[in-house]
Amino acid sequence: MSQGKQPQNNPYADAAGAYDQNAQAHTPDQRELEGRVLLKAAKMIQDLQESWDGVNGELIEETLKYNRQIWMMFYDTALENPEGDRPNDLRSNIINLANFIFKREVDIMADPKKEKLDVLININREIAAGLMIKQDAAPKNKE
Repeated sequence: MSQGKQPQNNPYADAAGAYDQNAQAHTPDQRELEGRVLLKAAKMIQDLQESWDGVNGELIEETLKYNRQIWMMFYDTALENPEGDRPNDLRSNIINLANFIFKREVDIMADPKKEKLDVLININREIAAGLMIKQDAAPKNKE
């Protein structure tokens, strides 16, 4: 091999680069991903509510645990990133909302009633809707 020749392209590097480009093009951004996870939790809670007469405590706990894990992630992120890109009032609101959700779930486990699930469903849907709005989108006029 002469010194003036360029080395051949590495097929593995090419494949990794193609994978990375494809993944970036087809993977939702972090906000959208968080929104989808919240919608999934809302759907699980709604399914639990709709089949309430046939559920047991274990299924209630499993469903609420999934929701709690999501909110624990939001809570931890808000606590651990004080200098992050979120304003202090937003971080405080996330922490307060997560605390409300944790307390509501304890209340549901102590005294299970399907009506108590409504607020969890609504909060998850509302927060998901806010997360899934494109940040650069123009605000819509409400009439």
